[in-house]
Amino acid sequence: MANLINLEQVNKSFGINPLLENVSLGVQEGERIGVVGLNGGGKTTLLEVLTGLEPPDSGRVSRVGGLRMAVVTQRGVLPEGATVGEVVLAGLAEDQMTDGVAEHEWASNTRIRTVVEGIGIADLGMDSLVGNLSGGERRRTALAAALVRDLDLLVLDEPTNHLDVEGVQWLAEHLVARRSALIVVTHDRWFLDTVATRTWEVQGGKVETYEGGYNDWIFARAERSRQADASEARRQNLARKELAWLRRGAPARTSKPRYRIEAAEALIANVPAPRDSVALASFARKRLGRVVIELEDATLATPDGRELVRDLTWRLAPGERVGLVGVNGSGKTTLLRALAGEQELKSGRRIEGQTIQIGWLRQELDDLPLDMRVLEAVQDVAMRTMLGDKEISASQLAERLGFTPAKQRTPVGDLSGGERRRLQLTRILMSEPNVLLLDEPTNDLDIDTLQQLEDLLDNWAGTMVVISHDRYLVERICDTTWALFGDGKLTNLPGGITEYLKKRAVIASAAAPKSATANSSAAATDSATYRAARKELSKLERSIQKLDEREAKLHAALADAAATPDELIALGTELEQVQAEKEAAEERWLELADL
Repeated sequence: MANLINLEQVNKSFGINPLLENVSLGVQEGERIGVVGLNGGGKTTLLEVLTGLEPPDSGRVSRVGGLRMAVVTQRGVLPEGATVGEVVLAGLAEDQMTDGVAEHEWASNTRIRTVVEGIGIADLGMDSLVGNLSGGERRRTALAAALVRDLDLLVLDEPTNHLDVEGVQWLAEHLVARRSALIVVTHDRWFLDTVATRTWEVQGGKVETYEGGYNDWIFARAERSRQADASEARRQNLARKELAWLRRGAPARTSKPRYRIEAAEALIANVPAPRDSVALASFARKRLGRVVIELEDATLATPDGRELVRDLTWRLAPGERVGLVGVNGSGKTTLLRALAGEQELKSGRRIEGQTIQIGWLRQELDDLPLDMRVLEAVQDVAMRTMLGDKEISASQLAERLGFTPAKQRTPVGDLSGGERRRLQLTRILMSEPNVLLLDEPTNDLDIDTLQQLEDLLDNWAGTMVVISHDRYLVERICDTTWALFGDGKLTNLPGGITEYLKKRAVIASAAAPKSATANSSAAATDSATYRAARKELSKLERSIQKLDEREAKLHAALADAAATPDELIALGTELEQVQAEKEAAEERWLELADL
């Protein structure tokens, strides 16, 4: 494969802060690279140097001749007087070296129509003026303008922001199906794991490379941490061991131990479940009482009278953790506002318990004191707070959410968007709410901060409702998932996000012009296939459990038969057969799980 872009000993700084130091790397044809790292750590700068938007301070950047590339960053500016259609098709016209693309030309192109519909541009209207669009709608328009083109390299900075769960899945499938290379900065861990074949971690001016996506990156980090801990332990024991060697004389030499990647799995062998749901629910009942927030026969409507939810009765329980999903415009934020008491019901009533204290994370960043420093803004809420059964200070909580002691002295007005989002979260948690309403909490947060937030919420005892397009977060911190499908109802989804996407696919196929017979036949086939797959899955799970037990017994028997060679051979042969059966069963289980 040919290299598209090469960086050789590149350095880049802003002020006295070095973001890239002697970085050398390359991008090959067809490679899909996910870029991760802390906010402000240099991810966007790396993209801009790679693509030529920013020159390096030193070093060399080389690109293959005739490289067809599109870049969608958070700093992109669209022409105010243009229409959505003109922006989306401008790059296409440039590729074809024409003045424009006629409507009948692009409307007959399946690839362009798929992008326009998949990214939600069709809902905006191709004739809508860019000047009238919101920030999220502009980002989707710029993204669509890049996706409709036939490119060698596509460079995207946080493309999943402002997309719903369905949009994120569509984008991931689209990018995997493309032939072009990809570089993407993202905090969406499911998206990263699905799309990336390689991961770059930007940290301390360096760029570390890893094979695979999010799971492989986390595994590699765990192994690196294990090796670092082992190295530190060896360093601390060096003097004592050296003294013992001198006093006893040189002992017999043995070969050095071989560290294998499987050793990292020992790090998680005894890790308990993320949270004790029973204990947290019991504690939550003591804090909240029996009544939390209830909506009875509630109807919610938009200002123009369009009903979003009709006759809804919903009672949040103490300690309940709810993930709320739905397409953009289905009423998720409106429902959250109704729970908070800031949205007037068209009909019905809202009941709130006497001990309720709500912490509400809005999408807007308009509730921060810009004239204070970070630590002052946190201490303005409270000096100390309880998280689970532990009391921590304002400074400690701020540090857990990524504000170092030096950063805590920074004026709030000088913070980036991601840092302001973290400060919002810190202030809300400092107020000791017993009901958390989180509206897109992952926007502008890096992966390390998301992991810290999830760790904090694991020990938080209270009722929580989370709106998020980040399916990893929803599945990680929520116990139940509810959805708005635009039918005026709130639907419980025992199968979580996976069930939501299946139902959305059924709704979409039902809306397509198909014959009733074809629909009935397809539904019957899908239902029969699903039932058969579930039945075989259950059978395989029982089989794998039995093979696990047999494997453990064989390992124990091998240890007991250490002095009997013949028995060792027989047991070893049987163990190999059991492991082969187990591997085959697990592969089949994965195939059925995907189905």
